[in-house]
Amino acid sequence: MSDWDFLHDMHHDGYSPEQIADAAACGYNPWEWGDDYEDDEEFSTSCPQVDPEIEAIFENLVENARAYHALTGRYLQIWGELGELYAEVTYGIKRHKPHTRGSDGKLGNDFVEIKTISPEKEGEKVQVKRAGNFNRLLVIKISEQLEFEGRFIKRKSLSKGDGAYARVSWSNIPPTDDEPQV
Repeated sequence: MSDWDFLHDMHHDGYSPEQIADAAACGYNPWEWGDDYEDDEEFSTSCPQVDPEIEAIFENLVENARAYHALTGRYLQIWGELGELYAEVTYGIKRHKPHTRGSDGKLGNDFVEIKTISPEKEGEKVQVKRAGNFNRLLVIKISEQLEFEGRFIKRKSLSKGDGAYARVSWSNIPPTDDEPQV
């Protein structure tokens, strides 16, 4: 099997032409990463129901973070987890097991990397490893009032370059209007 035969397999497994083109552009083989992910049944292509317990935990964490900030003037340093929980609750992203390399979760057949911009961050840029196994990047921005907004960008739209990281500015990502169309 050549390094590119997986593209034919993707076609036979029902991936869209755009997903296959994205895979060809970044040269990844999704099956090389398979051992790190949950069972495929868990990653159905329909948007799953949000676990009400996860949704309640997310809402409680945000309320506790607001109360803590109001009392102390400090933020709780849980930005990444809040961003990923927001992505799970809002967009139906199924997160991978902890410490899975390459991406944070899956939306339909798309591997998604999630980056969070906290209210403390100077500038509105994120950086993502070019070597990651993802074909969509979801950037979550959290305001000082702990309000959340997410924007998707396709991997092929990231800046080209030789460095280990691609950098993305929030203002360069078009707003996402109820994005997940898998």
